[in-house]
Amino acid sequence: MTNPAGSLDEQFGAIDIYLFDQLLRGRITKGQRILDAGCGHGRNLVYFLREGYAVYGLDADAGAVAAVRRLAKALAPGTPEERFRHEPLESTSFEDACAEVVISSAVLHFARDDAHFRTLLETQWRLLAPGGLFFCRLASSIGLEPRLLTALGNGRFHLPDGSDRYLVNAAMLAAFEDELAATPLDPLKTTVVGELRCMTTWVLRKSGLPLSSPA
Repeated sequence: MTNPAGSLDEQFGAIDIYLFDQLLRGRITKGQRILDAGCGHGRNLVYFLREGYAVYGLDADAGAVAAVRRLAKALAPGTPEERFRHEPLESTSFEDACAEVVISSAVLHFARDDAHFRTLLETQWRLLAPGGLFFCRLASSIGLEPRLLTALGNGRFHLPDGSDRYLVNAAMLAAFEDELAATPLDPLKTTVVGELRCMTTWVLRKSGLPLSSPA
């Protein structure tokens, strides 16, 4: 007897459920270039590699990039290794407007301070082509009582789960939407994990006409 759960895991990997939702709704399609800006070991890239999407990634962790290159070799033989680059996001060698979809999963909350957060966000936005989709998951204070947070300064907080993170709130995200002239595609969706931490999903469309599909 087959194992449906195992088959799904093989097909989609450990993809973020909210990214899977974007896929189900047809917002991510073949022919689009997908850049995972902070790809880690590629948990969000399994399906896209397996299905022949044009996938790119970057990460500051050399081991993670090596793992993604191995993953690409196994699932999409012939994918050029240089599509996956070991480099800090803020000094990426990828060109402006190089992707129609930018994935930012658990990246921005590692910002050191307000200025660093802005640099990381603006870099990801610069990499996104006009008309493109920006999918972001990041830690926030939405849904956590203030008494549970210890302010460390410069936008960073100590969380009940023991981690230190840069946290956003709804007003901050709304202000960035205005500044970037972005169109929110969904209401903010926040997952509250007990009283330990909160993760918010932020999905935007960049204004302007999309670029033509790559050859």
